[in-house]
Amino acid sequence: MNIYVGNFTDQMNETSLREMFEAFGEVQSAKIIKDRYTGRSKGFGFVEMPSNSEADQAIKALNKKFIDGKTIKVNPADSGGKKKKPFKRRRF
Repeated sequence: MNIYVGNFTDQMNETSLREMFEAFGEVQSAKIIKDRYTGRSKGFGFVEMPSNSEADQAIKALNKKFIDGKTIKVNPADSGGKKKKPFKRRRF
């Protein structure tokens, strides 16, 4: 399951993000999204966990948890991709 983690501080790195979720089970990957020009964290990232039950436990335990002076947000990530626009017929 792909998990969105947001609203964390600049001090969070991928290793600490991974360790936070490894307390609940196996972590395939942990990625912090960074600004392309400055290289600084944008304050959110994604964690991939192969087990859905372990991921659900992590989400319930970590969502709205106070870490490094901020309340983080943890929830299942959107599947991504662009959403289709409804088809509109053009009248002539």
